[in-house]
Amino acid sequence: MTSADGSWDQAWADALGALELDVAEAETMLAVDHVFSATVRDPWTPPTNLGPLPAHLVERARTLLGRQLDVSRQLADAARNSRRHDRAVSHLKAGTATPPVYIDTPA
Repeated sequence: MTSADGSWDQAWADALGALELDVAEAETMLAVDHVFSATVRDPWTPPTNLGPLPAHLVERARTLLGRQLDVSRQLADAARNSRRHDRAVSHLKAGTATPPVYIDTPA
């Protein structure tokens, strides 16, 4: 189903490439534990009129999907940890939590 000018393959390659860049940015932010991009992006919308995925791009698409799922899990974990941290800090600021007590005892 390849068009004579290869635009069908290139359209799919471009779509996958754009998604790969987004995943790479998220992976980098997770790796350095810091959100460094304040750029507000438009919500992603799937490309239209691409037709079926070319067979030679299937493995690339599967790999990308795996990376997206992994990043999604990591982002969910980071959000959960952030909420826990925020709750702990708010309790400390409000004075509702008992600070830890350390007792020095001979060994």
